[in-house]
Amino acid sequence: MGGSMDGEMRQKAWLEPSVARMEAAPAPLAPRLADAAALHAESAAEIPDYLREVYSWAYLHPTFALLLDRQPVVEAILWGNARRLIARVLAEVQPGWRVLQPAAVYGTFSRQLAVALGPTGRLDVSDIAPLQVALTRRKLADLRQARVDLRDAASPPRSRYDAVTCFFLLHEVPDPMKSRIVAALLGAVRPGGKAVFVDYHRPRPAHLLRPFMDLIFARLEPFARALWHHAIADYAGPLGAGFDWRKETLFGDLYQVVVATRR
Repeated sequence: MGGSMDGEMRQKAWLEPSVARMEAAPAPLAPRLADAAALHAESAAEIPDYLREVYSWAYLHPTFALLLDRQPVVEAILWGNARRLIARVLAEVQPGWRVLQPAAVYGTFSRQLAVALGPTGRLDVSDIAPLQVALTRRKLADLRQARVDLRDAASPPRSRYDAVTCFFLLHEVPDPMKSRIVAALLGAVRPGGKAVFVDYHRPRPAHLLRPFMDLIFARLEPFARALWHHAIADYAGPLGAGFDWRKETLFGDLYQVVVATRR
């Protein structure tokens, strides 16, 4: 993403009051956001317009972030399917693997993934929002195999990984960004490794939640409906030809788990 002086000033203008509000929270909840102020020195990544304009309330507002970052809330948002979906991801990784998670995930996902990799494994989590980086660092602070950095998911990673886990990220970004992210993540997979995508999928016509989800997407998730019409593999471009793709759908096809294994 852009690293202009204007972008840095806008991001700093957002971050400083956010840090102040979070540090005023009760001690058990407040992450070490004194560290968050230093994140600007770690990366020139700018919070993209779509994130600030569409998802500011969910990912950039400290009060809502603390409310949403609870596993029961995640279970409710996913209609009781969070455990099943997380289990699908964990089944695809092995202890000792190096794994990339390209966006922060509310709830226990990152911690469960890091524990599954074990002390000989490595989990690299990244996010473009300083608040999300600070929250995730707090959750994983006692796990030496986990590292959390400020980074744009669309930027090609510097390393190759045994697996990449993209958990409900693609539905939150515009289509051009979907393509950039999928290409960047596939490029980070070593030969024989895999990319695991979990996200929304077009539900069956008779699904009782389909009208409700259609309304939610129209009001709160404007980029999600694209996944009702396009396969995740469609966003891979020519790079996708070097992978073997398999897809599983769950809960009346409302969710999909797509695994791309590099040949």
